[in-house]
Amino acid sequence: MFANFEKLLAEPMRSVDETIRDRLRSDVVLINQLGGYIVAGGGKRLRPRLVLMAAGAAGYTGKAHVTVAAIVEFIHTATLLHDDVVDSSSMRRGQETANTVWGNEAAVLVGDFLYSRAFEMMVEVGSMRVMEILAHTTNTIAEGEVMQLLHVHDPDTTEQRYLEVIRNKTAKLFEAAAQLGGVLAGVDQVREQALADYGLHLGQAFQLIDDVLDYSASSEDMGKNVGDDLAEGKPTLPLILAMQRATAAHAALIREAIEQGGAERLEDIVEIVRNTGSLDVVRERARGEADRACQALGALPANDYVRALADLAEFAVDRVY
Repeated sequence: MFANFEKLLAEPMRSVDETIRDRLRSDVVLINQLGGYIVAGGGKRLRPRLVLMAAGAAGYTGKAHVTVAAIVEFIHTATLLHDDVVDSSSMRRGQETANTVWGNEAAVLVGDFLYSRAFEMMVEVGSMRVMEILAHTTNTIAEGEVMQLLHVHDPDTTEQRYLEVIRNKTAKLFEAAAQLGGVLAGVDQVREQALADYGLHLGQAFQLIDDVLDYSASSEDMGKNVGDDLAEGKPTLPLILAMQRATAAHAALIREAIEQGGAERLEDIVEIVRNTGSLDVVRERARGEADRACQALGALPANDYVRALADLAEFAVDRVY
């Protein structure tokens, strides 16, 4: 399914990748080294693809969507660099994290460079509306990161608080990416909001599945260590639901694992999570979010890009990595 919209986006994505490589260049050698390492790491580049698809769905015919797509990827990559430091992560996208290779200080500072370069590029786009959306989005993501930090090692985190974290920390950038495609095309408020709604629900579906995969995928498929969320003491929805549905003894084991962190009892907890049916429940929640994303597309006239957006929603839920 991913290949369906990969072909549609092949040419503009080449331009996005060229822009990313070009704008990562710096007179500071370490930035070039670390930046090149990040680019080589690849990833699905879903967020820049989302900008391109949303712009096409809205009928945009200019070239600024390439720059905006690169900006969105810089913001996303900066958040990953900072997240990996905060979480002491050692693996991402199937390779060692930048903080593992170069140290926390370098990873944080290069993340700052990516943020500042992104804002330089926003100015070049010359749209106050684009700057407004991305500035607000970046601020919201930072709030989400702090909120998540406050909930680490807290087994009493509620489902509502968890959903607020993923809405701010993950879904907000998806929302902005889709909305910006409409802004660049100059669509009316109804269609701009429809694209924003699509992106928000897509992002929530994507994160819900990420949290499922942390207990069901292999490290090779995920490109990171399975059980990382548990090891970091993050009370994600599968764990929250498992505590509600498990026996008292099993719920106590999950509570202790969240409070203490570490993955010493990972196999036991994965078995509990699976036996309670929590993963299936979260998958269904993700399916509902994807359905709402597709419903939002009804405000747009049908074209290949709109169909690609619908395919992307399906991919977000059905993926195994």
